[in-house]
Amino acid sequence: MSAPDGSPVGAERSIGQLFASATAEMSELVHDEIALAKAQLKQDVKRGAVSGGAFSVAGVLLLFSLPMLNFALAYGIRTWSHWNLALCFLLSFAANVLVAVALALIGVVFAKKAKKSKGPQKVAASVKETAGVLQNAKPHPRPELPRDEVPAIEAVARSAS
Repeated sequence: MSAPDGSPVGAERSIGQLFASATAEMSELVHDEIALAKAQLKQDVKRGAVSGGAFSVAGVLLLFSLPMLNFALAYGIRTWSHWNLALCFLLSFAANVLVAVALALIGVVFAKKAKKSKGPQKVAASVKETAGVLQNAKPHPRPELPRDEVPAIEAVARSAS
């Protein structure tokens, strides 16, 4: 098993390797936060599109179906009940309005869901929290060595091969 930078687990890693590993993990975190924001925006756009589609269908239905449905329904009611023709036309219009209202209510429900969604705001708050934690992070203090016990640095010769 190995660490993210390829060194064996449990092996001493240099400060450069630790910094490179932390930088890579931070980069992955930022990319994941961006991907999450995109996914939540996509979901909000989808909800908005469904809401707009429901409102559009309600309007088109009310506009184009009124003449055809009113005549067919009014003459059907007249045949079935033998009521006055004007009353039959009013009943057929009321039925069309009820269908349009139901579709408009569906549109309102989806519009409220899209408005309530706080996807990007949640991600922004998470990014701010991560940045705050990283700004407040301090390295572990190293114990002070007495001046007379400072370890000696040995010179190592390098070969030119």
